[in-house]
Amino acid sequence: MSISGTAIALPNIGQDLSVSGSPLNWVVAGYNLAFAAITLVAGAAADRVGRRRIFIISAAVFSAGFILTASSQSILILDAARIISGVGGAGVMASGGALLASNYEGAARNRAFAFMGTMAGVGIAIGPTIVGALISATGWRGSFVAFAVVGVLVVCGASRLNESRADEGRADWVGSVLFVIVLSAFMLVLLEGPELGWGHPLVWGSLAVGTAAFIAFSFVQRHSAAPILAPELVGHRAFMGWCLATLTTSIGFLGALVFLPTYLQTAAGSTPVKAGLTMLLLTAPVLVAPIVAVTLVNRGVSARLLILVALTLVVTGNFGLLLLGPENTTALVAAPLLLIGIGMGTSFGITDGQAMSLVPARLVGTAAGFLNTLRGAAEALVIAVFSALLFGFLASQLTDSGHASEVAAGNLGSRNGSDSQVEVEAFTTAWHLTQTVIGAVCLVLSIVVAVLLFGRTRRHLT
Repeated sequence: MSISGTAIALPNIGQDLSVSGSPLNWVVAGYNLAFAAITLVAGAAADRVGRRRIFIISAAVFSAGFILTASSQSILILDAARIISGVGGAGVMASGGALLASNYEGAARNRAFAFMGTMAGVGIAIGPTIVGALISATGWRGSFVAFAVVGVLVVCGASRLNESRADEGRADWVGSVLFVIVLSAFMLVLLEGPELGWGHPLVWGSLAVGTAAFIAFSFVQRHSAAPILAPELVGHRAFMGWCLATLTTSIGFLGALVFLPTYLQTAAGSTPVKAGLTMLLLTAPVLVAPIVAVTLVNRGVSARLLILVALTLVVTGNFGLLLLGPENTTALVAAPLLLIGIGMGTSFGITDGQAMSLVPARLVGTAAGFLNTLRGAAEALVIAVFSALLFGFLASQLTDSGHASEVAAGNLGSRNGSDSQVEVEAFTTAWHLTQTVIGAVCLVLSIVVAVLLFGRTRRHLT
């Protein structure tokens, strides 16, 4: 919900705080960046410090971040608060997955992860609708208070969980810091490059820092006694195939989830509530598909074949979104959104369980962190890349970059003398071009997944 719901709130936040462009994009991207950067670190820490302990601390941080978000009076404070929430969310997901993996085996583990996927689907599905209703009733600040309340309830209930940890006690803190620097630097390049210009010193400096940190991270991981990214995980074809499947479905899902609500509320003239209801076509299947998928697998259907079907649906749905237009929007995109939602839900139901079934007990936290890092990285990078592409295609059609930034944020007709019809047409064209790129990327990655999963490989990690 903290991702799908926030997307609905962006136009209202932009109007209330008089902000657009990159600072507004950081409301979503900041959370996702922190989530992606910290998840792998949190998973490794959970293995060593204690999975329940990290879970409780993370839930408390999550709530604190949302309380600060709801009370923010400037975009700078709001973006910082979202980053804090993302750190908490990362710890909850990584330690939560590790707790499940350490307490269940076999078919029970598959069901546990399917239920976890369903719960994630519930959040994604009801996020736009619930937040849209809360915004209409209490404003965007009230919607963020709800997340803080949920976090507090999680903290209260977590005391009933059993503690578990790996036998190893060392942690790769140098690798952890370098990993955070790498992802943060490259995200900064993608988000700030379109507005500041690709030749701006901040952009080039961030690229240089990210590249240097990546080289250092690779060196540290090869020589560390307890790396946060275990080499045996990366070197296992089947495990990486399932991880890449997670990455691919996330890429195909997140662009529509985050950016479509703005288009619906501006170019198509929908209210927040109506936009949220339209998004149910994308998110509602994620409620049902995980349980259906794991039931099929437990009855003997090939999980590898099922994930290929899911990837095909995601690719087809993304290309189907080229039908998007300002009139009859819901009717035009209903089928594509349903296909993407079913594909994403199927992935939710089986990828974690299949990947974790290959992993020994000593690496479950690291593996869970790696899986969720890929999801978080996909979320962060898709938002950055989608935003950069959308901005670039808009800038090529409108008068200047500032105008393109305003339209991308949903502020149509905000300039004196601007033609809102021209802006709608430019917005639609930019969306189509951007969606073409996303669909092509998903297609290529799906082929790679098929090669990894159906190639010859050892069954389990040791």
